[in-house]
Amino acid sequence: MKILVTGGAGFIGSAVVRRAVADGHSVVNVDALTYAACLENVASVAASPLYAFEQADIRDRAALDRIFEAHAPDAVMHLAAESHVDRSIDAPGDFIETNVTGTYNMLEAARAHWVRQGKPESFRFHHISTDEVFGTLGETGQFTEETPYAPNSPYSASKAASDHLVRAWHETYGLPIVMTNCSNNYGPFHFPEKLVPVVILNALSGKDIPVYGQGLNVRDWLYVEDHAEALLKVVQEGAVGRSYNIGGENEAKNIDLVQTICRILDDKRPSNHPYAEQITYVSDRPGHDLRYAIDPSRIREELGWRPSVTLEEGLEKTVQWYLDNEEWWRALQSRTGVGERLGTKG
Repeated sequence: MKILVTGGAGFIGSAVVRRAVADGHSVVNVDALTYAACLENVASVAASPLYAFEQADIRDRAALDRIFEAHAPDAVMHLAAESHVDRSIDAPGDFIETNVTGTYNMLEAARAHWVRQGKPESFRFHHISTDEVFGTLGETGQFTEETPYAPNSPYSASKAASDHLVRAWHETYGLPIVMTNCSNNYGPFHFPEKLVPVVILNALSGKDIPVYGQGLNVRDWLYVEDHAEALLKVVQEGAVGRSYNIGGENEAKNIDLVQTICRILDDKRPSNHPYAEQITYVSDRPGHDLRYAIDPSRIREELGWRPSVTLEEGLEKTVQWYLDNEEWWRALQSRTGVGERLGTKG
Protein backbone atom coordinates (compact mmCIF):
# COMPACT_ATOMS: atom_id res chain seq x y z
CA MET A 1 0.00 0.00 0.00
CA LYS A 2 1.20 3.53 -0.78
CA ILE A 3 0.18 5.85 2.06
CA LEU A 4 0.26 9.63 2.04
CA VAL A 5 0.88 10.73 5.64
CA THR A 6 0.32 14.38 6.53
CA GLY A 7 2.31 15.69 9.48
CA GLY A 8 4.78 12.85 9.17
CA ALA A 9 7.62 14.85 10.71
CA GLY A 10 5.63 15.45 13.88
CA PHE A 11 5.35 13.30 16.98
CA ILE A 12 2.57 10.83 16.14
CA GLY A 13 2.99 11.20 12.38
CA SER A 14 6.64 10.21 12.49
CA ALA A 15 5.78 7.11 14.54
CA VAL A 16 3.29 6.17 11.83
CA VAL A 17 5.88 6.78 9.09
CA ARG A 18 8.52 4.66 10.83
CA ARG A 19 6.07 1.83 11.50
CA ALA A 20 4.57 1.89 8.00
CA VAL A 21 7.98 1.67 6.31
CA ALA A 22 9.00 -1.11 8.69
CA ASP A 23 5.83 -2.97 7.68
CA GLY A 24 6.73 -2.67 3.99
CA HIS A 25 4.39 0.14 2.94
CA SER A 26 5.45 2.97 0.64
CA VAL A 27 5.10 6.29 2.43
CA VAL A 28 4.84 9.85 1.16
CA ASN A 29 5.46 12.20 4.09
CA VAL A 30 3.81 15.59 3.59
CA ASP A 31 4.83 18.14 6.21
CA ALA A 32 5.11 21.93 6.28
CA LEU A 33 7.97 21.70 8.80
CA THR A 34 6.46 24.20 11.20
CA TYR A 35 7.76 24.70 14.76
CA ALA A 36 6.82 21.24 16.11
CA ALA A 37 8.14 19.23 13.15
CA CYS A 38 11.59 17.67 12.95
CA LEU A 39 12.97 15.56 10.12
CA GLU A 40 15.27 13.87 12.61
CA ASN A 41 12.12 12.04 13.73
CA VAL A 42 12.16 10.05 10.46
CA ALA A 43 15.92 9.89 9.90
CA SER A 44 15.89 6.13 10.49
CA VAL A 45 13.79 5.59 7.32
CA ALA A 46 14.84 8.58 5.19
CA ALA A 47 17.17 6.50 2.99
CA SER A 48 14.58 3.77 2.37
CA PRO A 49 13.31 3.37 -1.21
CA LEU A 50 9.86 3.12 0.38
CA TYR A 51 10.05 6.69 1.71
CA ALA A 52 9.48 10.05 0.01
CA PHE A 53 9.23 13.52 1.52
CA GLU A 54 7.24 16.50 0.24
CA GLN A 55 7.47 19.81 2.09
CA ALA A 56 4.02 21.36 1.71
CA ASP A 57 1.40 23.09 3.81
CA ILE A 58 -2.07 21.52 3.88
CA ARG A 59 -3.47 25.04 3.54
CA ASP A 60 -1.96 25.13 0.01
CA ARG A 61 -4.46 23.33 -2.23
CA ALA A 62 -2.34 23.63 -5.38
CA ALA A 63 0.58 21.92 -3.65
CA LEU A 64 -1.68 19.12 -2.47
CA ASP A 65 -3.06 18.55 -5.97
CA ARG A 66 0.47 18.31 -7.35
CA ILE A 67 1.47 15.79 -4.68
CA PHE A 68 -1.58 13.58 -5.23
CA GLU A 69 -0.95 13.54 -8.98
CA ALA A 70 2.75 12.83 -8.57
CA HIS A 71 2.41 9.99 -6.05
CA ALA A 72 -1.10 8.51 -6.56
CA PRO A 73 -1.51 7.15 -3.01
CA ASP A 74 -3.80 4.26 -2.14
CA ALA A 75 -4.64 5.83 1.21
CA VAL A 76 -4.29 9.04 3.18
CA MET A 77 -3.51 9.20 6.88
CA HIS A 78 -4.25 12.77 7.88
CA LEU A 79 -2.39 13.70 11.07
CA ALA A 80 -1.17 17.23 10.30
CA ALA A 81 -2.65 19.58 12.89
CA GLU A 82 -1.96 22.30 15.38
CA SER A 83 -2.29 20.34 18.60
CA HIS A 84 -1.14 22.19 21.72
CA VAL A 85 -4.12 23.35 23.80
CA ASP A 86 -2.15 26.15 25.48
CA ARG A 87 -1.10 27.58 22.10
CA SER A 88 -4.72 27.41 20.93
CA ILE A 89 -5.75 29.67 23.81
CA ASP A 90 -3.20 32.28 22.78
CA ALA A 91 -3.60 32.03 18.99
CA PRO A 92 -6.85 30.27 18.02
CA GLY A 93 -6.76 31.50 14.43
CA ASP A 94 -3.80 29.26 13.63
CA PHE A 95 -5.85 26.26 14.71
CA ILE A 96 -8.83 27.21 12.54
CA GLU A 97 -6.63 27.71 9.49
CA THR A 98 -4.71 24.45 9.81
CA ASN A 99 -7.17 22.07 11.43
CA VAL A 100 -10.35 23.22 9.69
CA THR A 101 -9.33 24.83 6.41
CA GLY A 102 -6.37 22.47 6.02
CA THR A 103 -8.60 19.43 6.49
CA TYR A 104 -11.07 20.83 3.95
CA ASN A 105 -8.21 21.17 1.44
CA MET A 106 -7.07 17.62 2.15
CA LEU A 107 -10.57 16.27 1.64
CA GLU A 108 -11.02 18.09 -1.65
CA ALA A 109 -7.58 17.12 -2.96
CA ALA A 110 -8.18 13.50 -1.94
CA ARG A 111 -11.65 13.50 -3.49
CA ALA A 112 -10.34 14.87 -6.77
CA HIS A 113 -7.64 12.18 -6.80
CA TRP A 114 -10.18 9.45 -5.95
CA VAL A 115 -12.45 10.57 -8.79
CA ARG A 116 -9.53 10.65 -11.27
CA GLN A 117 -8.66 7.10 -10.28
CA GLY A 118 -12.20 5.91 -10.99
CA LYS A 119 -13.44 5.97 -7.37
CA PRO A 120 -11.69 2.76 -6.27
CA GLU A 121 -13.43 1.07 -3.36
CA SER A 122 -10.04 0.27 -1.82
CA PHE A 123 -9.09 3.94 -1.35
CA ARG A 124 -9.15 5.24 2.23
CA PHE A 125 -9.03 8.70 3.81
CA HIS A 126 -8.11 8.11 7.44
CA HIS A 127 -8.65 11.14 9.65
CA ILE A 128 -6.80 11.04 12.97
CA SER A 129 -8.43 13.05 15.76
CA THR A 130 -8.53 13.33 19.56
CA ASP A 131 -10.72 12.37 22.49
CA GLU A 132 -10.78 16.05 23.46
CA VAL A 133 -13.63 16.64 20.98
CA PHE A 134 -15.93 14.90 23.48
CA GLY A 135 -15.30 17.44 26.23
CA THR A 136 -14.85 16.41 29.85
CA LEU A 137 -15.97 13.51 32.03
CA GLY A 138 -16.78 13.34 35.71
CA GLU A 139 -15.23 10.76 38.00
CA THR A 140 -16.87 7.88 36.16
CA GLY A 141 -17.73 6.90 32.60
CA GLN A 142 -15.81 6.64 29.34
CA PHE A 143 -15.99 8.15 25.88
CA THR A 144 -17.49 5.88 23.22
CA GLU A 145 -17.84 6.48 19.49
CA GLU A 146 -21.41 7.64 20.20
CA THR A 147 -20.48 10.24 22.83
CA PRO A 148 -21.85 13.68 21.83
CA TYR A 149 -19.24 16.25 20.86
CA ALA A 150 -18.68 19.00 23.45
CA PRO A 151 -15.26 20.60 22.84
CA ASN A 152 -14.06 23.12 25.42
CA SER A 153 -10.88 24.62 23.95
CA PRO A 154 -10.12 26.27 20.60
CA TYR A 155 -7.93 23.23 19.81
CA SER A 156 -10.62 20.65 20.50
CA ALA A 157 -13.27 22.77 18.75
CA SER A 158 -11.10 22.95 15.62
CA LYS A 159 -10.58 19.18 15.69
CA ALA A 160 -14.31 18.61 16.20
CA ALA A 161 -14.98 20.77 13.15
CA SER A 162 -12.51 18.75 11.10
CA ASP A 163 -14.16 15.50 12.23
CA HIS A 164 -17.54 16.79 11.03
CA LEU A 165 -16.10 17.78 7.66
CA VAL A 166 -14.70 14.28 7.15
CA ARG A 167 -18.04 12.67 8.00
CA ALA A 168 -19.83 15.05 5.63
CA TRP A 169 -17.48 14.27 2.73
CA HIS A 170 -18.29 10.59 3.22
CA GLU A 171 -22.05 11.08 3.45
CA THR A 172 -22.30 13.67 0.67
CA TYR A 173 -19.65 12.56 -1.82
CA GLY A 174 -19.12 8.92 -0.88
CA LEU A 175 -15.42 9.43 -0.09
CA PRO A 176 -14.27 6.22 1.65
CA ILE A 177 -13.23 7.46 5.10
CA VAL A 178 -12.31 5.99 8.45
CA MET A 179 -11.81 8.03 11.62
CA THR A 180 -10.03 7.57 14.91
CA ASN A 181 -10.09 9.53 18.17
CA CYS A 182 -7.18 8.85 20.49
CA SER A 183 -6.27 9.54 24.09
CA ASN A 184 -3.12 11.37 25.24
CA ASN A 185 0.02 10.10 23.50
CA TYR A 186 3.53 9.99 24.94
CA GLY A 187 6.83 8.39 23.99
CA PRO A 188 9.99 9.01 21.94
CA PHE A 189 10.25 12.18 19.81
CA HIS A 190 7.55 13.98 21.82
CA PHE A 191 7.98 17.71 21.21
CA PRO A 192 9.30 19.33 24.41
CA GLU A 193 6.29 21.52 25.19
CA LYS A 194 3.92 18.72 26.24
CA LEU A 195 3.55 17.43 29.81
CA VAL A 196 5.73 14.30 29.80
CA PRO A 197 8.81 15.84 28.13
CA VAL A 198 8.39 19.05 30.15
CA VAL A 199 8.57 17.03 33.36
CA ILE A 200 11.62 15.09 32.21
CA LEU A 201 13.56 18.05 30.86
CA ASN A 202 12.71 20.48 33.67
CA ALA A 203 13.71 17.86 36.20
CA LEU A 204 17.05 17.27 34.51
CA SER A 205 17.77 21.01 34.25
CA GLY A 206 16.92 21.72 37.89
CA LYS A 207 13.91 23.89 36.99
CA ASP A 208 10.48 23.90 38.58
CA ILE A 209 8.23 21.11 37.33
CA PRO A 210 4.90 22.89 36.70
CA VAL A 211 1.65 21.12 37.54
CA TYR A 212 -1.62 22.85 36.68
CA GLY A 213 -4.05 23.35 39.56
CA GLN A 214 -3.67 20.49 42.03
CA GLY A 215 -2.72 17.96 39.38
CA LEU A 216 -6.05 16.14 39.69
CA ASN A 217 -6.89 16.16 35.97
CA VAL A 218 -7.05 12.61 34.65
CA ARG A 219 -5.88 11.40 31.25
CA ASP A 220 -5.74 8.01 29.53
CA TRP A 221 -2.12 7.62 28.38
CA LEU A 222 -1.32 5.86 25.09
CA TYR A 223 2.24 4.93 24.11
CA VAL A 224 2.84 6.44 20.68
CA GLU A 225 4.15 3.27 19.06
CA ASP A 226 1.06 1.38 20.19
CA HIS A 227 -0.99 4.16 18.62
CA ALA A 228 0.89 3.93 15.31
CA GLU A 229 0.19 0.20 15.19
CA ALA A 230 -3.52 0.83 15.81
CA LEU A 231 -3.72 3.53 13.14
CA LEU A 232 -2.21 1.30 10.49
CA LYS A 233 -4.62 -1.46 11.44
CA VAL A 234 -7.58 0.91 11.05
CA VAL A 235 -6.50 2.25 7.65
CA GLN A 236 -6.13 -1.30 6.33
CA GLU A 237 -8.98 -3.12 8.07
CA GLY A 238 -11.43 -0.51 9.38
CA ALA A 239 -14.96 -0.42 7.99
CA VAL A 240 -15.67 2.49 5.63
CA GLY A 241 -17.51 5.31 7.38
CA ARG A 242 -16.67 3.89 10.80
CA SER A 243 -14.93 5.65 13.68
CA TYR A 244 -12.75 3.95 16.27
CA ASN A 245 -11.69 5.22 19.69
CA ILE A 246 -8.08 4.34 20.53
CA GLY A 247 -7.10 4.37 24.19
CA GLY A 248 -4.14 3.22 26.22
CA GLU A 249 -6.22 1.72 29.07
CA ASN A 250 -3.85 3.65 31.36
CA GLU A 251 -5.74 6.33 33.30
CA ALA A 252 -3.69 8.46 35.68
CA LYS A 253 -3.97 11.77 37.50
CA ASN A 254 -1.45 14.30 36.27
CA ILE A 255 0.21 14.53 39.66
CA ASP A 256 0.61 10.75 39.84
CA LEU A 257 2.11 10.73 36.35
CA VAL A 258 4.57 13.48 37.29
CA GLN A 259 5.60 11.72 40.48
CA THR A 260 6.12 8.45 38.60
CA ILE A 261 8.43 10.18 36.12
CA CYS A 262 10.34 11.73 39.03
CA ARG A 263 10.80 8.30 40.63
CA ILE A 264 12.07 6.83 37.35
CA LEU A 265 14.55 9.69 37.02
CA ASP A 266 15.65 9.21 40.64
CA ASP A 267 16.64 5.69 39.66
CA LYS A 268 18.12 6.37 36.22
CA ARG A 269 19.81 9.75 36.78
CA PRO A 270 20.12 10.36 40.54
CA SER A 271 20.42 13.96 41.70
CA ASN A 272 21.38 15.38 45.08
CA HIS A 273 17.68 15.56 45.94
CA PRO A 274 14.49 13.71 44.91
CA TYR A 275 13.21 15.22 41.66
CA ALA A 276 9.71 15.43 43.16
CA GLU A 277 10.96 18.32 45.29
CA GLN A 278 10.98 20.40 42.08
CA ILE A 279 7.20 20.00 41.60
CA THR A 280 5.47 23.39 41.67
CA TYR A 281 1.71 23.94 41.46
CA VAL A 282 0.73 26.73 39.07
CA SER A 283 -2.55 28.41 38.15
CA ASP A 284 -4.75 26.21 36.00
CA ARG A 285 -5.29 26.95 32.32
CA PRO A 286 -8.69 28.22 31.13
CA GLY A 287 -11.20 25.53 30.19
CA HIS A 288 -9.04 22.68 31.50
CA ASP A 289 -11.05 19.46 31.10
CA LEU A 290 -11.14 17.39 34.28
CA ARG A 291 -10.99 13.86 32.92
CA TYR A 292 -10.73 11.93 29.66
CA ALA A 293 -11.20 8.18 29.40
CA ILE A 294 -11.60 5.98 26.31
CA ASP A 295 -13.75 2.91 25.90
CA PRO A 296 -11.72 0.95 23.31
CA SER A 297 -14.23 -1.90 22.95
CA ARG A 298 -14.96 -1.32 19.26
CA ILE A 299 -11.37 -1.48 17.99
CA ARG A 300 -10.68 -4.44 20.27
CA GLU A 301 -13.74 -6.42 19.21
CA GLU A 302 -13.85 -5.52 15.50
CA LEU A 303 -10.14 -5.26 14.65
CA GLY A 304 -8.48 -7.27 17.43
CA TRP A 305 -6.26 -4.43 18.65
CA ARG A 306 -5.40 -3.46 22.18
CA PRO A 307 -2.42 -1.59 23.67
CA SER A 308 0.65 -3.64 24.58
CA VAL A 309 2.58 -1.15 26.72
CA THR A 310 1.60 -0.35 30.31
CA LEU A 311 2.03 3.19 31.59
CA GLU A 312 4.95 2.23 33.85
CA GLU A 313 6.71 0.41 30.99
CA GLY A 314 6.07 3.25 28.57
CA LEU A 315 7.32 5.92 30.95
CA GLU A 316 10.48 3.88 31.61
CA LYS A 317 11.11 3.66 27.87
CA THR A 318 10.33 7.33 27.35
CA VAL A 319 12.58 8.60 30.13
CA GLN A 320 15.42 6.43 28.88
CA TRP A 321 14.93 7.73 25.33
CA TYR A 322 15.25 11.34 26.49
CA LEU A 323 18.35 10.49 28.52
CA ASP A 324 19.88 8.85 25.44
CA ASN A 325 18.88 11.58 22.94
CA GLU A 326 19.95 14.87 24.48
CA GLU A 327 21.18 16.20 21.13
CA TRP A 328 17.67 15.81 19.67
CA TRP A 329 15.80 17.72 22.38
CA ARG A 330 18.42 20.39 22.96
CA ALA A 331 18.13 21.42 19.29
CA LEU A 332 14.39 22.02 19.77
CA GLN A 333 14.50 24.05 22.97
CA SER A 334 15.26 27.29 21.13
CA ARG A 335 12.06 27.09 19.08
CA THR A 336 9.34 29.67 19.66
CA GLY A 337 7.38 29.17 22.86
CA VAL A 338 9.29 26.14 24.13
CA GLY A 339 9.95 26.48 27.84
CA GLU A 340 7.49 29.36 28.22
CA ARG A 341 4.17 29.33 30.05
CA LEU A 342 1.56 29.51 27.28
CA GLY A 343 -2.23 29.58 27.38
CA THR A 344 -2.57 32.47 29.85
CA LYS A 345 -4.41 34.91 27.58
CA GLY A 346 -7.79 33.42 28.33
